[in-house]
Amino acid sequence: MRTEVVITIVAMAVATFFTRFTSPAILGGAGISPRLKRFLKHVPTAILTALIAPTLFAPHGYIEFSTGNSYLIAGTIAALLAYFRQPPLVTMGGGMATMLAIRSFGI
Repeated sequence: MRTEVVITIVAMAVATFFTRFTSPAILGGAGISPRLKRFLKHVPTAILTALIAPTLFAPHGYIEFSTGNSYLIAGTIAALLAYFRQPPLVTMGGGMATMLAIRSFGI
């Protein structure tokens, strides 16, 4: 494994450990306010969106809304499956199957 990858993994592990185990010490048993809880509830969705959106909308470095954007097509199928309350495995499988079909058959 490359040195940069190992350093990144170790740094993220240290950051995770630090934030998890120092938070109770800093809060001192005071707890988290309901307002902060409501705010923090949306953080995972925001992070996931920030990670996925650039790949879906700009896979080649520029925004591409066309039928040639296989990432956007597969992502749309997965989003529709998720919207209609399909289990996560079905949602991921649908997106992956769509991408496989596009790549294999040139749809």
